[in-house]
Amino acid sequence: MSTSASRPAGPLVAVITGASSGFGVAIAKRLIQEPGARLVLVARREERLAELAAELGAGRPEGTVTYVAADLTEDAAPAAVRDHVREHHGAPTLLVNNAGAGYRARFGEERGGWENVRKTMAINFDAVVRLTEALLPDLRASAPSAIVNISSTAARVGRAGAAAYSASKAALALWTDGLRAEEAPHGVHVGNVLPGFVPTEGFPQTELVESRFGKYVLGTQEQVAEAVVACGLHGKAERYVPRKYEIVAALRGVLPGVVLRAVGNDKAQRLTTPKTVSDD
Repeated sequence: MSTSASRPAGPLVAVITGASSGFGVAIAKRLIQEPGARLVLVARREERLAELAAELGAGRPEGTVTYVAADLTEDAAPAAVRDHVREHHGAPTLLVNNAGAGYRARFGEERGGWENVRKTMAINFDAVVRLTEALLPDLRASAPSAIVNISSTAARVGRAGAAAYSASKAALALWTDGLRAEEAPHGVHVGNVLPGFVPTEGFPQTELVESRFGKYVLGTQEQVAEAVVACGLHGKAERYVPRKYEIVAALRGVLPGVVLRAVGNDKAQRLTTPKTVSDD
């Protein structure tokens, strides 16, 4: 679905979380190209935020790109982001909930139990909900405006070693669908971007990147950024990256056994499961 009313009115004021690396950097570099765009970069690593803000702000009016160094799982973070946006930019017209993490472990393992599930849900779902709640009144006030949530193809097809991650992204994807329906009357469009395997800093599936199979399933950070533009500025409901993952998601609905066997076979597990676990 696409409607002209879904494009934010006036100059773009975009809040981008997880903006210090990976998708967040690519999204920021793409959105700053929009005429008159202003950005608020949010992440934990202040030094990286400062460097990116300086890079993107070069040659543009002072204050075009600002940042908030914050851990979005902390109670005070949502209000801090909201207050910064109000002080420096007024009301946001686009919120990109990109921050997320995956702590890969099997549920029956020491690292894969309840604490892993709790930690993963806290950043991938709870933090998104809380920041959205804090900014929603201002997004309504600046309507037509938009929210884009970065979910994952793991929300549609779970894999061994990533059960908690898949659950958190599935929660986010379905919450996004519900929120889209709820906010439409308020002029706030809500889109969902579902990346598959996209190499970024620290991408753990090195064997997949190096395999002949990789060229068929890997996407790019630039494709993710364009998907954000499609959902956030052009009213698309959702985008898979690469787009071919739409086929897998559709097959999951009609032939679940076939898809689950395919992603669960030994070769698929070997290619897609990281050899190490990172808490970064």
